Amino acid sequence: MTFRSIQWVDGVVRMLDQRRLPQETLYHDYTTPEAVAEAIRAMVIRGAPAIGVAAAYGLALVPWHDTSHNVASVRAAIQQADAVLRASRPTAVNLFWALDRMMARLADPALASVPALRDAALAEANALAQEDIAINKAIARHALPLIPQKATIIHHCNTGSLATVDYGTALGIIRMAHEVGKDIFALVDETRPRLQGARLTAWELLQYQVPFKIIADSASGHFMRTLGVDLCVVGADRVAANGDTANKIGTYNLAVVARENGVPFYVAAPTTTIDLSTPDGDAIPIEERPPEEVTLVLGQCQIAPDDAPAANPAFDVTPAKYITAIITEKGVVYPPFAENLAKLF
Repeated sequence: MTFRSIQWVDGVVRMLDQRRLPQETLYHDYTTPEAVAEAIRAMVIRGAPAIGVAAAYGLALVPWHDTSHNVASVRAAIQQADAVLRASRPTAVNLFWALDRMMARLADPALASVPALRDAALAEANALAQEDIAINKAIARHALPLIPQKATIIHHCNTGSLATVDYGTALGIIRMAHEVGKDIFALVDETRPRLQGARLTAWELLQYQVPFKIIADSASGHFMRTLGVDLCVVGADRVAANGDTANKIGTYNLAVVARENGVPFYVAAPTTTIDLSTPDGDAIPIEERPPEEVTLVLGQCQIAPDDAPAANPAFDVTPAKYITAIITEKGVVYPPFAENLAKLF
């Protein structure tokens, strides 16, 4: 790859600013967990797996930049940083999973010095990053038998290397199918209001040389009925115990139209995104973002009257009944999801 969404470079967390793509490839360096939390909140970095790794690296910054040389004060600062990072975005469960894992590792009383905390924190964050890449490729391998040799696939939002450490979940499936020689054509939902499909997924597919066309979010039914679509594949920010899935706003609409047209609808989700403590979709918190994201295109071009009110949920919940299967790194999970998701653990 010629780009990385996130990486650790000599004591700083370096992120590709996804708000500036595709016009500009700009990286920012962060040295405090507060700055990392703001980058997550402002969507410099986005995508559930990438957010989790960003939070892990954000926590690792605390012992790395400590000047007190006092274990107790560093542990207190880690606790404070953990709270700040957890508050950055509410829906993506990977954020909380990654921080839980980091905090469990750093709670080890054997880490009795600041250098020991520093080394352990960075090693755990690096492990999370490397595991993410392996998980994504495993998801794609499990999905290959589901994809015909010649396939038209609808994809929503962005779930590729930009949304992860590398490779991607749902877009990783499309990428691997192309790499193994299948004749793949992607229909890319533009994904209003932040246009992650038109800006980010299209940018990635150009680099992978996968044939595609961008379509309006509202055009998916037209193409399913007239062109013929073999499957839809989307990512996930949280999967409830019963299979209800929270993903970028517009996913629910796509799933309903897919059912109406007899098109299989797959969710690509690492097991870290499956939250068995959340019973169903109604219990998933849905982030409400600023209304200006709807009334202004990318914060620049106003498309609504002055003072027009707008609602801007960042995610919606697709009920499990519309999901054909959930593809994980451990295999493909079919209904009944309440029973079969639990078996993964």
